[in-house]
Amino acid sequence: KKTCQDAEAMGKSRGGLSTKIHAAVDALGNPVRLLLTPGQSSEYGQAEALIEGFTPEAVLADKGYDSDAFVELIQRNGAEAVIPSRGNRLKPRKLDRHISKARNLVERYFQKLKQYRRIATRYERLARNYQSMLSLASVVIWLA
Repeated sequence: KKTCQDAEAMGKSRGGLSTKIHAAVDALGNPVRLLLTPGQSSEYGQAEALIEGFTPEAVLADKGYDSDAFVELIQRNGAEAVIPSRGNRLKPRKLDRHISKARNLVERYFQKLKQYRRIATRYERLARNYQSMLSLASVVIWLA
């Protein structure tokens, strides 16, 4: 059963209530899809929804998205999975270091996004309002 906090993408963490923003960006670092989840939720739970409908040449993600099922999905779609292996993986995957350097595009997008105080502190109670503010900030970032 979903609680009200889950429905509004707010989860408990050490610092209080938090929200996790999942983003897909293009090769230029422009956002193409944003998803919200409660702060304590895992990243790979949203991985499929994040790339659904896209046909990229490569999917670059951080260790939080490392799962066999997600890597298989990426490869079935004809893309290359550039995801560092988690520390507990028995057989670490080889990474293309040249492509892996482009993973910072997502981090730079988040850095630009967090420049907006309203996004960084989440003043909105409703997830749809916060999603709207994220979209508005993303449009400004895209146009800059």
